Amino acid sequence: MAGPAFRRRLSALALVLALAAGLPAAAAGQAPRPAERGPPVRLFTEEELARYGGEEEDQPIYMAVKGVVFDVTSGKEFYGRGAPYNALTGKDSTRGVAKMSLDPADLTHDTTGLTAEELESLDDVFTKVYKAKYPIVGYTARRILNEDGSPNLDFKPEDQPHFDIKDEF
Repeated sequence: MAGPAFRRRLSALALVLALAAGLPAAAAGQAPRPAERGPPVRLFTEEELARYGGEEEDQPIYMAVKGVVFDVTSGKEFYGRGAPYNALTGKDSTRGVAKMSLDPADLTHDTTGLTAEELESLDDVFTKVYKAKYPIVGYTARRILNEDGSPNLDFKPEDQPHFDIKDEF
């Protein structure tokens, strides 16, 4: 179980992400996009995300791809208990999405060793399916924290592979 210091770090990082989401991102000569009001951005530990795996009838169903947590409840027939893609929920299933695999060994955030074709498929599904259909409710803590829970001071979203910050906020 995470201690109070870890929870404070998560809260501080969530605040930074929430504030960054409201910053104008207009290029020179373009009007800034109007701020969209949705649910607050939240950081999820693996344990927290696991609570939203579609097992509880009254809980939303969440899954993460590329560290972005989506609310896939509206696709309950695909992601709910006993549904074909339920194995993807309650975790970061980036590798499984890239490989189009439900093998438990592939249901992880780890993209090590994926082929260029699998990475291209991942980007395509991430953009055209998940970002197009489902609301973003948060991010996995692994994206911006070190293994010990401390902030990764070297983390720059724009430097992450297959990450486009202008599309996320």
